Amino acid sequence: MSILDKIKGLLKGHEDQAHKGIEKAGDVFDSKTGNKYQGQVDTVQKKLADQVGNRPPTDERR
Repeated sequence: MSILDKIKGLLKGHEDQAHKGIEKAGDVFDSKTGNKYQGQVDTVQKKLADQVGNRPPTDERR
């Protein structure tokens, strides 16, 4: 069992909270770097959200 499988197991049933955490972490990183890496952060957020669950990505910041 890989570490990703273990994390997915822990998050099962809490996908909404995980998505909020991913968004918040990305927003904090963007604010600390002055949005210098915003494109890369958005890409990582999307890939993490895809790994966490099947919820369609939403862009609430824009």
